[in-house]
Amino acid sequence: MTPPGPPPAGGRLLVPLYVHPAADPAAWAALAEAAPRLHSVVLNAADGPGQRPDPAFHTAAERLRGAGVPLLGYVDTGYGRRAPRAVVGDIRRHRRWYGVDGVFLDQVPAHAAPLPHYRRLVLLAKALGARTAVLNPGTHPDPGYARIADLLVTFEGTWEAYRRAAVPPWTAAHPPARFCHHV
Repeated sequence: MTPPGPPPAGGRLLVPLYVHPAADPAAWAALAEAAPRLHSVVLNAADGPGQRPDPAFHTAAERLRGAGVPLLGYVDTGYGRRAPRAVVGDIRRHRRWYGVDGVFLDQVPAHAAPLPHYRRLVLLAKALGARTAVLNPGTHPDPGYARIADLLVTFEGTWEAYRRAAVPPWTAAHPPARFCHHV
């Protein structure tokens, strides 16, 4: 494994802003202003879309979409233990209620055994209209995940841990823009 290099020139940010728009409207306004520098924003109303549409999230989503920011719906997969029907239900609600452009599948395992399950989830998300599928194992997973995700989160942690992180050689076979790090 080699140490991670600097982000690619012109790299853009994926922002998982897990704060309610009514609790911090300034943070949401700042995202609209930063639109050209953003890859996308993850909408997470209640560890997913919630049980019913949230008007504040709908308004925030409309504002971001108007600024040209792609939106991803947060969906917890429970490391493959959450029922596919529940995952797909969350994807549908995000699309219907907030018009998200893609899906942010969180709590993805890193080992190879669940790859067929995640391949099906990504295909279902795309069939439901998701243009982007982000998988978040938060670490470097089996290389098969890079073949099914549009964007793969391969690090979650502190700056100090990031500075010491290593990158497996298999990542060199993929464009750097296919990887994301949450520092």
